[in-house]
Amino acid sequence: MRLDPRDALALVARGPALVEQALGLVPRAIALLDSAEALLARVDGLVDRIERTREAADKVIIRTAGTVGSVEPTIERAQHLLDSFAPSLEQLKPTLDRLAKSTSPDEVEALVRLIDHLPDLVDKTITDILPIVENMKSVAPDIHDMLDTIEELNEMIAKIPGMGRIRQRVEDKQALED
Repeated sequence: MRLDPRDALALVARGPALVEQALGLVPRAIALLDSAEALLARVDGLVDRIERTREAADKVIIRTAGTVGSVEPTIERAQHLLDSFAPSLEQLKPTLDRLAKSTSPDEVEALVRLIDHLPDLVDKTITDILPIVENMKSVAPDIHDMLDTIEELNEMIAKIPGMGRIRQRVEDKQALED
């Protein structure tokens, strides 16, 4: 593009205004550069925080993977147990449904109390009742002997003169009381 002398003079005449306008833009440009630097500093801080968050997330992911890995055998065992109990539970379902429908809270409380007393009941059964039962084995023949003796006495008393009437009165009196 060629400049004409008039254009050059117009340009020179506008020169001081252009320089002044350019100098007025310098503070704005500096302010923009300062803002850009501050923005870059904030972005650097944000990137650092993002990096720390990512590292923390990586650690959590590693721990979670370890936890999941350690839980998997337990889940497999639980699944195996559930699979093995499934047929029995299916058979027990009607019984358990009936039990759930027919059991009152009072009955549950009584059962809990009974379970609480079971250790004492077992101890007393072993120390008190079982020895008595063992002794009863030797008492049974003695009781049979006593019954035989009483029967013989009854037969002897029945042979005493007048005892038939006394016996009849006793039986009548017992019949009236009953």
